[in-house]
Amino acid sequence: MTVRTTEQDDKKNPHINITKSSEQEPLLNEERRRRRMMMDRQEEEEDEEETVCGVMEDIMCVDEQTVQRLTDGFLSHYLPEMSSSKQTLQELTQNQVILLDTLEQEVTKFRECNAMIDLNALFTEAKVYHSKLVNIRKEMIVLHDKTTRLKKRALKLQQHKQKEDLEREQQREKELERERRLIAKPAKRSDAEPH
Repeated sequence: MTVRTTEQDDKKNPHINITKSSEQEPLLNEERRRRRMMMDRQEEEEDEEETVCGVMEDIMCVDEQTVQRLTDGFLSHYLPEMSSSKQTLQELTQNQVILLDTLEQEVTKFRECNAMIDLNALFTEAKVYHSKLVNIRKEMIVLHDKTTRLKKRALKLQQHKQKEDLEREQQREKELERERRLIAKPAKRSDAEPH
């Protein structure tokens, strides 16, 4: 395919005025550019069609038996490796399932251990509180004994004080009685005595 120049276009087209004005020149340039672009597009499309047709012709030339032999050869070469790979993958999958089960059991054991640690902490705390209760009980027994002794002492002191008060009272009464006896009594006058 050939590209026409602008001079050739001018010579072949008698309708174009040879004397160009400056106003018509941009219009003509635009027209020429459009023609060139259209021609370039047509060339590209033809090149693409030729390439596609060439590939299609190559494919059409191979017969079915050759395709089958190539396919069988490809499969016979790669299929054993694929089968062994498949078996290896199945073994890996089974091993992963076993590993996941084992890990889950271990996680359960760790949770139980943590629960046991919590129980141990609770038992330790219970022992501490039990010892505190025992100490409080001992202190209460000691306090009870002290209060019982203090009550007895207070009762004894009270009895002693009452006894002392009673003895004092009796002593006072004796002294009053003695004073009464010591006070001189006027002698009684007898009726016979003159004054």
